Amino acid sequence: MIRSVVRGSGSALPKRCVSNEELAQTVDTSDEWIVERSGIRQRYVAGEGETTSSLAIDAAKAACADAGVDPTTIDLIVLATATPDNTFPATATKVQDALGCNGGIAFDVAAVCSGFLYALATADSMLRTGMARRALVIGAETFSRILDWEDRTTCVLFGDGAGAVLLEAQDSDEAGPGVITSRLHADGAQHDLLYVDGGPSTTQTVGHVRMKGREVFRHAVVNLAEVLGEVLEESGLSIDDVDWVVPHQANARILDATARKLGIPAERVVVTVDRHANTSAASVPLALDVARKDGRIKSGDLVMLEAMGGGFTWGASLIRM
Repeated sequence: MIRSVVRGSGSALPKRCVSNEELAQTVDTSDEWIVERSGIRQRYVAGEGETTSSLAIDAAKAACADAGVDPTTIDLIVLATATPDNTFPATATKVQDALGCNGGIAFDVAAVCSGFLYALATADSMLRTGMARRALVIGAETFSRILDWEDRTTCVLFGDGAGAVLLEAQDSDEAGPGVITSRLHADGAQHDLLYVDGGPSTTQTVGHVRMKGREVFRHAVVNLAEVLGEVLEESGLSIDDVDWVVPHQANARILDATARKLGIPAERVVVTVDRHANTSAASVPLALDVARKDGRIKSGDLVMLEAMGGGFTWGASLIRM
């Protein structure tokens, strides 16, 4: 069978790191308040000249270098973002041009915090059907630019960054490496629980993030537990077979509650929310890259990725590294 095998990963963060203490100088909050409610201790905020595309390009180059792959051989780029450089063209085309692989396929996916999972499943389908051979799947955000910095319930939760994985179509068997299965969902009825109050066709503005945190928390724990169960059932595996869970880094309390609901030991969950905050579509690939680079995730490990975001959208993917 043909499988989409992870050849490499990379990530990028803005230069400026903002601690809770620094944020408390301009926002009515405190380090204790933020840590207690989210587990976040710092986040990275994009400065002048740092954009979603510049972070995505750096992460993509790092993934190519990690894989030892010439960037000009990439024939598919799927970039997940809710904060594109422009309404159009797709930010993915800027990455493509920077890598020198023009002429292939390049497009953006908008599924907010679940965007990387949507992008991964899309790229996997295209690789398995022969539309491309090598793909960069990227999650990149400059969420700081759509935050209301006077709303302490949202502005303290988010950060900027990018993460990327390089996938290659390879012959494999059931025990071999690659994306095993993915499941995706959406529920548009929950729009008003997590959204941006602006857009080109409504307000002609970018808008700001609005969120009803308690309701989002409740849906997240239920939806994520269910979709992880679906992926395991489809693959014929149990949670005990999974070596690592790499979740969307939204909130430490959501991570803890989901792990408890599924009976996952805390030491098998990759957590980076304390240092990156919620980087939306960049969250999962950033955490995956951290765990690969520090040696936790190794070749042959079975890794579960999962996320939920505005829309609502949610999904999970099971990968043999």
